[in-house]
Amino acid sequence: MSKKLIAEVFGTFWLVFGGCGSAIFAAGFPELGIGFTGVSMAFGLTVLTMAYAVGHISGGHFNPAVSTGLAVAGRFSFSELLPYIVAQLVGAVAAAAVLYLIVSGKAGFNGVGGFAANGYDKLSPGGYAMMSAFVAETVLTAFFLIVILGATDRGAPAGFAPIAIGLALTLIHLISIPITNTSVNPARSTSQALFADGGAMGQLWLFWVAPIVGGIIGGLIHKHLLASDAR
Repeated sequence: MSKKLIAEVFGTFWLVFGGCGSAIFAAGFPELGIGFTGVSMAFGLTVLTMAYAVGHISGGHFNPAVSTGLAVAGRFSFSELLPYIVAQLVGAVAAAAVLYLIVSGKAGFNGVGGFAANGYDKLSPGGYAMMSAFVAETVLTAFFLIVILGATDRGAPAGFAPIAIGLALTLIHLISIPITNTSVNPARSTSQALFADGGAMGQLWLFWVAPIVGGIIGGLIHKHLLASDAR
């Protein structure tokens, strides 16, 4: 169990450091910025690479909503759910702390700004309202779980799951960065909100509730309608 939790710490650290780091440092860099597309790819690549690196140890969740959805689908033990979520939060917050340490070393530093945090209304990149954010986060997390569960189903081709999962997360970000800055992951949202300037902490509840609800919905849909042994 300790090795599983360590794997989740490292995997979630890499997801936040790579995904949010690309948004903080590279997305809007003058003339060379990677933009929304580059950030979307960065998040997908973090999951793809760590799924191959440590997925065989912990299952490669790196996300409380994923762990919850897998438990609901009967593919993960509820008894391990809380330790996994704690490990994911540790990894995410550690990554955000390192990002803060790096960004604070920039010449003329006077605050981290939004720090790639998630939000709605004024904190939404596109100015989307709370209901839009809630629907987007719920639906996208549900489909993320459907992809994860389908790609790892016993009837799926072996060895390709990390590719499908990484590409799914890339697509999710391409859709929803303008809406919420894309969460679908409460650990990722928590870590950035802790350090961000502004009101991200006041909106953090949505980025726990919507992804968890979406994870449960996705887990139930796959379990009862799409799994190899679904009846």
